[in-house]
Amino acid sequence: MNWKLVLGILVCNIVFMSFSYTMLIPFLPLYLTDELGVSAADVHVWSGLVFSATFVVSTIMAPVWGKLADSRGKRPMAIRSCLFLSLSYFCGGLVTSPEQLVLMRLLQGFAYGLWPMDLAIMTLYAPKEKLGFCLGTMQGVMTAGSVVGPLIGGTLAELFGMRYSFFIAAGLLFLNGLMFIFFIKEPPDPDRGTVHQTDSGGILSQFTVLRVPLIRNMLLCGALIQMVIFILQPILSTYITSLAGDLPNLTFVTGLIFSLAGISGAFAAPVWGRIGQRRGFIRTLMWSLVLTGCWMMVQGLPCTLTLFAATQFISGLFFSGINPSLNAIMAQHTPSNFKGRIYGLLFTAQQLGSIAGPLLGGIVATWWGMRSVFFVAAAFLLSASVMLYRTYHNREPKPVSF
Repeated sequence: MNWKLVLGILVCNIVFMSFSYTMLIPFLPLYLTDELGVSAADVHVWSGLVFSATFVVSTIMAPVWGKLADSRGKRPMAIRSCLFLSLSYFCGGLVTSPEQLVLMRLLQGFAYGLWPMDLAIMTLYAPKEKLGFCLGTMQGVMTAGSVVGPLIGGTLAELFGMRYSFFIAAGLLFLNGLMFIFFIKEPPDPDRGTVHQTDSGGILSQFTVLRVPLIRNMLLCGALIQMVIFILQPILSTYITSLAGDLPNLTFVTGLIFSLAGISGAFAAPVWGRIGQRRGFIRTLMWSLVLTGCWMMVQGLPCTLTLFAATQFISGLFFSGINPSLNAIMAQHTPSNFKGRIYGLLFTAQQLGSIAGPLLGGIVATWWGMRSVFFVAAAFLLSASVMLYRTYHNREPKPVSF
């Protein structure tokens, strides 16, 4: 298949996937209270269970699906994920109790794995000189979907109720499955059946790959980056509200400012991909981490709502270079028949960061105040950039031994 056609189909796939997720997830607490009868006193407990159920299961299952993708095919695993996600969202529109909603989210945990498969498929189809552009475009589309999703989801919930949103999401993900079935072919895998070794001579597996320094460092970066994202989420809306004061239409203004980083990131991610292709993805990753870390410290300084909105927009420009570079590094330095497992492991590392981030952010905000969370997040990003600089400055890492 032509790589441009594959990219176009995967872009549609990612739009539907991201849109379906973000038009529902922010409103699950409202779904618990308005549709499932959970009291205001208990909604926080049930919300925690509903959110964490998927994270826990998907963290465990991602490496399993990645291994099956390398042995059975990446296209079948993408189809599995699409259809099971579609089924889970459809069930979400039918549930009548919070316990059933938790079970639905557990089913979603088993269904997850579509984004790692999209990455693995694209890295096998993309020409080497277009890898950065392809991954940057995919990340930009993912970010754009995450911005538009809550706006559409809130409108649908207001007009028709949240149950219809679940059914719409199920339909979009079913279309994703049909696109994989009828339009995407299994990507070429020149290394299929080949047994690879680590630099020390051991057989490359999901256990021994953690001994490979490059892979281990990138997985650590992935976890830290995701943790930084979720460190800020618990306090960002409250922080914006504290700056706004008695501003009218506060909910709309808060949502708009919250989404500014995503809007700028959607446009900047493909540009970062091109820069990484020309300058090297590790160097690009380091610079993106440094710029984002420094700018987060600026966000933590006393400012007005207008200034914070501007810093939020600029933060998205810098942050959007991190994930495309990280994904490209993983793709460049692993064999083709190991990409499913690699992106499965990366997804697991990111899920662990998603679990740790909100806990740490809440603790830091409670002890030292909301502004301090920005400085803690910046410290993590700058520490990651220093680690990469000390390890890879003027030294391009070797690929995993074939």
